[in-house]
Amino acid sequence: MSVHARFIQLHQQLGRRVIGQQQLIERLLVALLADGHLLVEGAPGLAKTRAVQSLASQLDVSFQRIQFTPDLLPADLTGTEIFHPQTGEFSFRPGPVFSHFVLADEINRAPAKVQSALLEAMGERQVSVGGKTRPLPDVFMVMATQNPLEQEGTYPLPEAQLDRFLMHVWVSYPAAEEELAILRLVRNEQPGTSQPEGMNLPRSSILEARIAAQQVYLAEPLERYIVDLVQATRHAGRYDAQLGRYIRLGASPRASLALDRCSRALAWLKGRQEVLPEDIQQLAPDILRHRLLLSYEADAEGIRADAVIQRLLSLVAVA
Repeated sequence: MSVHARFIQLHQQLGRRVIGQQQLIERLLVALLADGHLLVEGAPGLAKTRAVQSLASQLDVSFQRIQFTPDLLPADLTGTEIFHPQTGEFSFRPGPVFSHFVLADEINRAPAKVQSALLEAMGERQVSVGGKTRPLPDVFMVMATQNPLEQEGTYPLPEAQLDRFLMHVWVSYPAAEEELAILRLVRNEQPGTSQPEGMNLPRSSILEARIAAQQVYLAEPLERYIVDLVQATRHAGRYDAQLGRYIRLGASPRASLALDRCSRALAWLKGRQEVLPEDIQQLAPDILRHRLLLSYEADAEGIRADAVIQRLLSLVAVA
């Protein structure tokens, strides 16, 4: 079986385990193929944790879930040096961040020091403890969740740290028929019932898929389209005067790089060997929404980043 066929099978398996969140599943796979991290936001109970747990269960990877709380310390993530009085030496005990898949649940519940420790690991793919730098696994992915409802006792991620996430995905409620299917699925998963076996997709297949996905052809006009779209977030007034007043700070070059990598991954996942404009347009909201800093005027008028992005997509033409 080809590596692409294995990923199609993986996609189908996840669709059977996580009902009503097809976009979240697709974005998880795109982030895995593009070697990036995911920030997921939505109300409680929308299968955010279940989605990443289900993905990890299908792969030959280690998985750790970390519940972020105000009393969490950086060493609780990265690990610490343990002193042994018998020998007078220190040994390193690695923390959960050394796993292949890390679920950072409610990342905005922890203070800035803890957030920085995780985001440094995400950006540098290494951890420095006790004067030594230790590399993280070759397959390393962080999915962080945020609860948009409760803001008391939270520490919102600064915009510069949000930029470390490849995508910021909003999760919405399932439709009525999907919720009915969820009822039946969970009923059959009560303790004592058998669970379907995972695929146990090896890490070598993930690395092979990443190489194949990044070899998908991206035509020069679409490269220009990506750059024009990101440039438009910085100079929106050239396209629409009102839009220019709504954006205080545009997206960084990381947005262009993310659109490049993710659009190739999405096209490969859909079985194509070239990127189409709709691949870029589908991914643009998830890649740009956390990279735009809106003005006070936009906040006062209730304008959200998604509305600004959709307006930009309608104004910026494919070259």
